[in-house]
Amino acid sequence: MSRSRPLPDDTIQAYARDGAVVLRGVLNADDLRTLEAGIEHNLTHLSPLALVASEPDDPGRFVEDFCTWQTNPDYQRILKESALPHLAAQLMQSRTARLYHDHLLVKEAGTRQPTPWHQDQPYYNVGGRQNVSFWIPVDPVPLASTLRFVAGSHDGTWYMPRTFRDQQAKWFPEGTLAELPPIDAEPGTYRQLGWALEPGDCVAFHMLSLHASSGTGPGARRRVFSARYLGDDAVHAPRRWRTSPPFPDLDQRLPDGAAMDDPLFPLVWS
Repeated sequence: MSRSRPLPDDTIQAYARDGAVVLRGVLNADDLRTLEAGIEHNLTHLSPLALVASEPDDPGRFVEDFCTWQTNPDYQRILKESALPHLAAQLMQSRTARLYHDHLLVKEAGTRQPTPWHQDQPYYNVGGRQNVSFWIPVDPVPLASTLRFVAGSHDGTWYMPRTFRDQQAKWFPEGTLAELPPIDAEPGTYRQLGWALEPGDCVAFHMLSLHASSGTGPGARRRVFSARYLGDDAVHAPRRWRTSPPFPDLDQRLPDGAAMDDPLFPLVWS
């Protein structure tokens, strides 16, 4: 059973307004040991969905992996038994919280590869407004390499998802969604949020919040675990293309518009 952790009203309101908030001390020392063990196990047992997201000549290395919680007991404990499910329900203002998927993001020391501005939900197979992602480092993250957000960018506009390394449209057809605004070119127009983080802290953000991050410093490894949850209004949105991450054959069990009621997405708070 997950741990209860009430949030102040102003944090819930800030999440609804800005689409991203920082939560301090979410994981205790035991949680952190568990999560770090899960991450290291994941790194030595990468799944078929794993990818290297940095260039071959990058002095560091950016590794991602997805959807491994079912074979990683340490991940299961964090995703189901920590304070995360209750925090998710409160931030989403939802009666329930359902696990969507896990996502490992490790930038080794000296990685140049940035993560460009993007939203997450256009890559996914889910509709609805009640959702939250937790970005949880097990290493200190300085402000220079933390995740940055455009405040209020979760207002409902969907931007064209593109491949990170060559900016190709491989999901929605070219021209069918809005193009990214000039975020870095007009800093006075697009208010950015970002926080330095210590192990145990996390950032919670909406799947439509625009976000990006830089590379890492020469001596700063950045191991991050993302936990994603869905609320009451989440429904299946099958795509004609391979989503990221993919859920093969799910459309044979869940029709378009159906609640995400499937063993792949267990209910973790109700």
